[in-house]
Amino acid sequence: MTNSSNKRFSLSQTQFTHVEYLRRTAQRHGITAATTDGGRAIPFTNLQNMAQEAGMSGVPGWIRTDRKVRRGVYSLPELFADDANIDIFTVKRGRPAGSPTKTVTASKPDPKPVAVAAPAPMPTPAVQTAECVEADLQTVALARASSGGERDTFVPDREENYVPWGYHNEITKIIKSGRFCPVFITGLSGNGKTTMVEQVCANLKRECVRVNFTAATDEDELLGGFRLIGGETKFVPGPVLVAMERGAVLLLDEIDLGGHLIMCLQSVLEGKGKFIPKIGKYVRPAPGFTVIATANTKGKGSDDGRFAGTNILNEAFLDRFAFTYEQDYADQKVECRILEKYGASIGVDDKDFIANLVSWADIIRKSFAQQVVSEIVTTRRLRDILFAYSVFGDKMTAIERCVARFDATTKDSFMQFYTKVDADARTPNAAPKTDGVTDSSTCPF
Repeated sequence: MTNSSNKRFSLSQTQFTHVEYLRRTAQRHGITAATTDGGRAIPFTNLQNMAQEAGMSGVPGWIRTDRKVRRGVYSLPELFADDANIDIFTVKRGRPAGSPTKTVTASKPDPKPVAVAAPAPMPTPAVQTAECVEADLQTVALARASSGGERDTFVPDREENYVPWGYHNEITKIIKSGRFCPVFITGLSGNGKTTMVEQVCANLKRECVRVNFTAATDEDELLGGFRLIGGETKFVPGPVLVAMERGAVLLLDEIDLGGHLIMCLQSVLEGKGKFIPKIGKYVRPAPGFTVIATANTKGKGSDDGRFAGTNILNEAFLDRFAFTYEQDYADQKVECRILEKYGASIGVDDKDFIANLVSWADIIRKSFAQQVVSEIVTTRRLRDILFAYSVFGDKMTAIERCVARFDATTKDSFMQFYTKVDADARTPNAAPKTDGVTDSSTCPF
């Protein structure tokens, strides 16, 4: 884009479409360059209202990124090109290198604008085209509410307690490259698969659009559909189209819960565009778009019933993922660091307790792998135990509350086993131990 002093702006075809939609609303409300300090002082609230009235689902991302002059204030001189004699050039996506730009002359604003107090209803398109897709209004509203009122980004929040480990560096390289590379991450629950992807995006300041799959997830939920908005039926894009248009990371969480209806993602997993028959538009992914899926299985279902609802995914669907990562639980040293950082954040500074918890969980996991026990203690559950400890102040109470989800026999066995790992712990109503620490390397089951 050229400098504003030259009064020449180069916009993509999509950007020009956004400007035209906003221009109509501004004209109807009597908003001109003269009323906005030459286009340099448009409050975000006014800009959002203009976008919604124009039939758009939010303020376009390029405006939020490139036209912000300070908090809550945006500059859009090209919106008032005719007022300031500014030339606008559009460059269509995919234009051959070296081909000339196209000069666009916008219509003059109404010399007798309608008063702001009584704006006339503005004709808006019945269908919001794929060229103008932005985030769903509800999603944007939730994101904005969580950040003081102006956050329209899908960049995840950074977790101060996060500890990089496992495939963190490789996932970072993939996302940082900006290249399309669909990845499938599989592993038992509660070992940090989803958190890893979100924190990589947070560190790289990359937008991440997360979709949680269920057996009912279908094309309408993924790609979008017609919704009743302001008394009119409009096409509202789904998370897949939003991620494609924004060049974001599409995180397909628990994808093995989906059924045959998710086959609508085939061309998306190939890095190609997606034709949307409902509106007759072809949406192409922006640079940086990629797909990462997480699952508890490899898409072959769960024979033991541990992950009820998981399905056998189509082989052609699975074959479109370039890489597959098998993520196990962190080793004891890393898991101790994870729990120590989390414990510090909630006021728990007991490294001995944390070390005992990690040893206890590690032996249970080894017993599970040998099919000695049928349940497992995840990293997430260890964090829950630490939280319970910060609340109740008693080790065994904290453990009991967090393993009570298992059947009575398993719960009692797990609690008794912890007393063999931790010499100072005792089960409820039991006498204090006096015989020292029992060898924790032997499975008691």
